[in-house]
Amino acid sequence: MSEQALANQLRDKIIRDPEVVLDDRDVMRALVAANDRAMGGNIVDLRGVAMERLEARLERLEDTHRSVIAAAYENLAGTNLIHRAVLSMLDPLTFEDFLHNLGSDVAETLHVDSVRLVLESVHSENDPALRNLGDVLCVAEPGFVQEYMRGERNGQPRAVVLRQTQTNSDAIHGAKAEWIRSEALMRLDFGEGRLPGMLVMGAEDPHQFKPSHGTDLLAFFAGVFERAMRRWLG
Repeated sequence: MSEQALANQLRDKIIRDPEVVLDDRDVMRALVAANDRAMGGNIVDLRGVAMERLEARLERLEDTHRSVIAAAYENLAGTNLIHRAVLSMLDPLTFEDFLHNLGSDVAETLHVDSVRLVLESVHSENDPALRNLGDVLCVAEPGFVQEYMRGERNGQPRAVVLRQTQTNSDAIHGAKAEWIRSEALMRLDFGEGRLPGMLVMGAEDPHQFKPSHGTDLLAFFAGVFERAMRRWLG
């Protein structure tokens, strides 16, 4: 087939189906560039300028769209993890099993490296009745929860605090404090007349818990945890 015949065939194809050209960004860019060269350097083609701006805007919109979709999937995945952890947390029938499950199945479901339950109490952690409850439970003096959650900041801490671990984290994480780099702190309210508690999740990844992350799912988990704990507290 001669070049002229091929050109005529291509011309007929474009006339019948112009969207083939209009939908191809590279072809349109080449046509606009050819048109600019034909008009010379002293003439500004406003249509070409407008097209470049529209292309830039389209690229920004596509990036935003991808970011929104990725955030939606991430939020959905996080919600599923929290729901699975809640169901696992409701299974144990004794407080000892409840604590063991918290440090094993629940921690594994939530992809965290450490889980600690801090209870403020006037009793020492060396009380024989408390030593039998495993390494998840941490007993602290009254006022410890607020001070630990406040950290190096002044004022009243939020109900959920996400941050990198600080110098006094060994009081919570113990021997694991050497490699726990970020933590999620959830204040627990066990009802009127009871001292507060705190649920602490620790991660080796220093970026797993950051102040910029959302806390709604963790606040929900803490609310369910409070209600589960109340049945053990009597």
